[in-house]
Amino acid sequence: MTMCRLCLLVLAVAAGLSVVAFAQEQAPVPSEKPTFAVWLDGVRREAVERGIRPATIETAFRDLRPVEVAVDRDRTQVEFVLPIDVYLKRRVSRELVRTGRRMLGVHRKLLDAVAARFGVEPQVVVAVWGLESNFGRFSGVRPIVPMLATLAYDVRRPALFRQELLAALTILDRGDVDLDRFRGSWAGALGQPQFMPSSYLKYAEDFDGDGRRDIWSTTADVFASIASYLTQHGWRRGERWGREVVVSKPVAAKIADQVAWRPTGCQAGRQMRGPLPLSAWNTLGVRLPGRTPLPAASMEASLLQAGKQVYLLYRNYDVLLDYNCAHAYALSVGLLADRVATGK
Repeated sequence: MTMCRLCLLVLAVAAGLSVVAFAQEQAPVPSEKPTFAVWLDGVRREAVERGIRPATIETAFRDLRPVEVAVDRDRTQVEFVLPIDVYLKRRVSRELVRTGRRMLGVHRKLLDAVAARFGVEPQVVVAVWGLESNFGRFSGVRPIVPMLATLAYDVRRPALFRQELLAALTILDRGDVDLDRFRGSWAGALGQPQFMPSSYLKYAEDFDGDGRRDIWSTTADVFASIASYLTQHGWRRGERWGREVVVSKPVAAKIADQVAWRPTGCQAGRQMRGPLPLSAWNTLGVRLPGRTPLPAASMEASLLQAGKQVYLLYRNYDVLLDYNCAHAYALSVGLLADRVATGK
């Protein structure tokens, strides 16, 4: 969680932070902050201790200077806040669905191969790809090392970004990408899946077997890396992410009285109630569109009010929140995936 990036409207999540859950606490301001050059020497030493070759470090750090725009963007992440239902209507547009269906057809053979290995449905991979990079059209143009170095030197979240900078140096040292192609978002998110460097090291895949995990321009690696991330965070093939349901005012009042808010490490999750078995939601009066009862499946679900819409959300939805901890994002992926698959 990365990190979204090409979203037309920014909703409680900064562009480029898709697959890393960044802590929001303010870091203490040191009494005597070292100069950037002195600080960078410390990073050099730590990188060498981690086994990164000095030649890689010197090439990456040559003529390195802080980039003011990175700090400016970090200070002003939340630009607009819209009701989720309004956001979804604008973001999951007919044009996006049409493009997603076309991409699903164009890449069907490759997506099926990725699904066979990782167990993530093709339409889900296409939905993440579409929301992160507009189906590969944009993956960021900013040089990664200067962006991360600037944010690591900054006083707000230095430890987090220092680790991402060291991870970025590791990627360069392994030869996965050349320095001139090592570009992404202002926050250091990489390639078409918008992985932070630490996520790249854990989840990126060399699906075409050419020796590089190229999430910038190799579609096979992009799809496999997205699927790898989702699988390793618990995606269950064949299970829904969630569904829209109907909750009347009396039922909503009953739920508010009887069902607790959901505890979770993801900030976005605090807006949900539950989880409860589907049978319990059925007993409370939650219904499918058309006022029919919920299916008799032995699954648990949480309930989310998103503007005028209400959703029951299953375990796979938590995985989408792991990718980017914002309901606007996770619902966009789920709804786009469904519409890409069905054409509706």
